[in-house]
Amino acid sequence: MIEIPEDLRYTDEHEWIRVEGDIVIIGITDYAQDALGEIVYIELPSEGDEIAKGNSFGGVESTKSVSDLYAPVSGEVVEINEALLDSPETINEDPYGGGWMIKVSIHHSDEIGKLMTNKEYAEFIEREVES
Repeated sequence: MIEIPEDLRYTDEHEWIRVEGDIVIIGITDYAQDALGEIVYIELPSEGDEIAKGNSFGGVESTKSVSDLYAPVSGEVVEINEALLDSPETINEDPYGGGWMIKVSIHHSDEIGKLMTNKEYAEFIEREVES
């Protein structure tokens, strides 16, 4: 069973965000890590980098494929999860906890409301699986 926490927002590229004040934490969903398979490498931006909603901010490589990571919001990267650089498999083991990727100081808080709720994301996955 795929986990879709209620307190997060989601993108159609399978990223999630957790809002903590004016900082958002970004990662990939349980569905995404499951589809990717064993993650063996991750490329993340540097602290201080600017990311723009919808643009690639890094990449993830698994035993099955290589995928871009897309910014769910625009902002400045204030922290990266450096532990993932040595242990990218943490994303498979704990996508919503230790598998977080970056923390971003958000520029436009109205972008958050445009992301999917957990219910909308569950329906999105269902449609994706059916097609």
